[in-house]
Amino acid sequence: MDAELASHLDALTADLIRAGHKPDEAARRARIALGTATVHKEGMRASLGLRWWDELGADLRYGARMLLKSPGFTAIAAASLALAIGANTTIFSAAKQILYERLAVPHAADLRLLSWTATQQHSAVHHIHGDDHPLPNGRETSTVFSYAVYTQLRAQNPQQNGVIGDLLAFRETGMNATIQDNARRLLAEMVSGNYYSVLGVQPQLGRAIEPSDDMASSQPVAVISDGLWEREFARSPAVLGQMIKLNDKPAIIVGVNRKSFTGAKSVLESETPDVIVALAMQPILTPSSDGSSWLTNPNQWWVNIIGRRKTGVSEAAAQAALDTELSAIVRATMPVRPGEDIPTLTLSDGSRGLFEQQQIFLKPMAVLMTLVGFVLLLACVNIANLMLARGTQRLREMSVRLALGAGRARILRQLLVESLLLAALGGAGGIVLGYFGRVAIPQLTEGAWQHAKLSVHFDWPVFAFTAGITLLTGLLFGIAPAVGAARAEVLHGLKEGAQTTTRRRKGMGGKALVGMQVALSTLLVIGAGLFIRTLARLNSVDPGFRTHNLLLMQVALPQSRYPAGKDLALHQQLERAFAAVPGVESVSPAMESYLSDDLSATDFLPAGETYDKSKHQEEEYNAVGVHFFDTLGISIVAGRAFGNQDTASSPPVGIINQSLARSRFPGQDPIGKSFTTSSHDMDGHGGKLATDLIRIVGVCADTRYMNLRDEPPPQFFLPYIQQAEVGGMVYELRTSMEPEAILPVLRKVVQQIDPDLPLVNVRTQDQQIEADLQQERIFVTLTSGFGLLALALACVGIYGIMAYSVANRRNEIGIRMALGAQPGQVRGMILRESTWLAGAGIVAGVAAALILTRLVKSMLYGIQPYDPPTLAGGVLILLLVALAASWIPARRAARVQPMDALRHE
Repeated sequence: MDAELASHLDALTADLIRAGHKPDEAARRARIALGTATVHKEGMRASLGLRWWDELGADLRYGARMLLKSPGFTAIAAASLALAIGANTTIFSAAKQILYERLAVPHAADLRLLSWTATQQHSAVHHIHGDDHPLPNGRETSTVFSYAVYTQLRAQNPQQNGVIGDLLAFRETGMNATIQDNARRLLAEMVSGNYYSVLGVQPQLGRAIEPSDDMASSQPVAVISDGLWEREFARSPAVLGQMIKLNDKPAIIVGVNRKSFTGAKSVLESETPDVIVALAMQPILTPSSDGSSWLTNPNQWWVNIIGRRKTGVSEAAAQAALDTELSAIVRATMPVRPGEDIPTLTLSDGSRGLFEQQQIFLKPMAVLMTLVGFVLLLACVNIANLMLARGTQRLREMSVRLALGAGRARILRQLLVESLLLAALGGAGGIVLGYFGRVAIPQLTEGAWQHAKLSVHFDWPVFAFTAGITLLTGLLFGIAPAVGAARAEVLHGLKEGAQTTTRRRKGMGGKALVGMQVALSTLLVIGAGLFIRTLARLNSVDPGFRTHNLLLMQVALPQSRYPAGKDLALHQQLERAFAAVPGVESVSPAMESYLSDDLSATDFLPAGETYDKSKHQEEEYNAVGVHFFDTLGISIVAGRAFGNQDTASSPPVGIINQSLARSRFPGQDPIGKSFTTSSHDMDGHGGKLATDLIRIVGVCADTRYMNLRDEPPPQFFLPYIQQAEVGGMVYELRTSMEPEAILPVLRKVVQQIDPDLPLVNVRTQDQQIEADLQQERIFVTLTSGFGLLALALACVGIYGIMAYSVANRRNEIGIRMALGAQPGQVRGMILRESTWLAGAGIVAGVAAALILTRLVKSMLYGIQPYDPPTLAGGVLILLLVALAASWIPARRAARVQPMDALRHE
């Protein structure tokens, strides 16, 4: 620009010289004719659109100076924003990882998961080994199919002109593994031979499972996970070709998966399969209890199927074609009885695998995101209130700028820039807090005896989310103060005497914002109180047995090595060996451990009662050792407990609890009565599990079964030694020793009996209860933190508005005291104002809480959303916070000297 202006000046000067003027005079006249260079530069920059950037740069520099001029205000505002933005970033990063992350495979969005629905009471599918969820309309849905359905769907797909890409099948299971003479339990995935090719991934080392591996005649091979490679083989390339035992069968390691690959079932790192083998190995590695192969049994539905969407084929067309084919396959391969419902196939998004975590985490994450959203809104309201007060103090500055010719739009932009600068400071702090918060989240989800495996990624989408809410908050809390300042009256701002009136009027807006702060704080505090009360109620629940000094450990038996009969002999041997360990007071195996979200149930038919599919005759049961009741401390209220006289060859016996006695033997003495157990599907088809009558020899006290939330169910107990087979069992040991001290001895006992058997899921019963209450503890921790942050922000807001009110009313207070008002009366006046202000916010907050807490009713236990103690406690806490926050301004008002106040008037 300078060069261009100089060129114009030289040209004009030359023209004047040619017109007869002397050079000095020509230069002077040229400068006068051209005008001021600064004006031309501004015009040129405006025409190029550069002036806006110049003004923005000036606004940024001025805004930075103003924030540095008020370090206290800046620090409080930035810290409040950082905490709120950091909380939002942390919860969002966890929600993104759990609910929105996709499988780490190419073009994951193209994956489609096959599932089916059928009438729940009349489905043609009777043997489901996998997920099975009821639907609201009386139907059920599942994602497992028979292997025959998979093979025929895949074979028929080309004949249907390829309505979908190639289909893969997989099945997750657990396997005992012996690696370098160390026994352990691994998570395994059995997959079809085209598994890797359909997903489009390859191992980082070695090769993948191939179609040639998925044949009955093939040698068992395995691809292991990156985690197992690091834990057991120290990432040595020599792992390829090494042999490991899976369920006592040898398999050769041929590859190592990439670290990012979590399998086809889930995106969660905790569900990454340690080992992947071919589905053809199922009869060898995980045979059924009757020795048959599920690969050839069309009645067993157990494999999951995923395919890729085919370009040019609509999802509706693909689903219709596959559904037609499924119906034909079911009719051709399975006996379909009259009245039974053929499953209807559906296609759904498979980019997240089975997405089982949705049912567990969707509602809790939605609640947490809502709560942190309220915290962010609370922070914005708090800062908006502070900026309104600060804007009133800068009223003269804005009036002077307007009087000197500044446009109102320029004033508006200046204050918005200051707000965005403040938001940027809070956003930067929020990113730092969110980065460290992603480490804290896995610690909260860590099991009482398990290490955290949830890896929360801090990636660009999280950064974009943080940047977005930072910009939003800057606009949210900055727009009202900016508009208020831009609408300032010049004359009022320049008149010294008008300040009091103007500030008093504008202070009403600040009080409204404080009332909103108190309402939001009340809502958050009541929400936290409900979850605290829920956890307290659950902790006070009596499970019905002694939980202290009770050690639990699981022994899983491979069916191929321990078929029916041999499993019972092994458990007897283990039971005797554990009982002989010094420090073990008593021991008993059990099919299911209490409060672990597992249960077993079958039909319970008292003697003389026949099966009736229209009645509910199924009851929960457990197969246990003879010392089960002594070990757990469950009292026998009638009859006797199991004893050494109850053997495999003695008459079958059973024990029922009080709830079962009341429901199935009302008004009768159940001792000596008999029953049988049967197993039927939803349509009443099935067979007897036991043909002999089981005589009731005792009645025990009620206990909780699956969890602490459910009431003690009716249940009965059978001696495991009198069963045909039990498979793996959980051993429950009563001991006063620390688990770390006795566990090595117990592992050695198992290794001496069978070196390939691992002890897994070792924990105390108290740790099991902690795991059962994990979600409640997480909510108490997080909501309590949000509630404390809300109280702090409300305290700052109330203090700020009352201190501002006292400062602006200094003259009024001086006049009151000059007319005879006592300091106590002035102090009481300020406290009453803050109490009324807080009271209005509390009423609004309680009303909002009564409406919104109904949405979390299913997450509460033992209390209602309108729990009176929680509501009263929340109200009391907010009132105390309001009084504490306004005490200093009230005391300051009481110390105002009339002469000093009137001297300023």
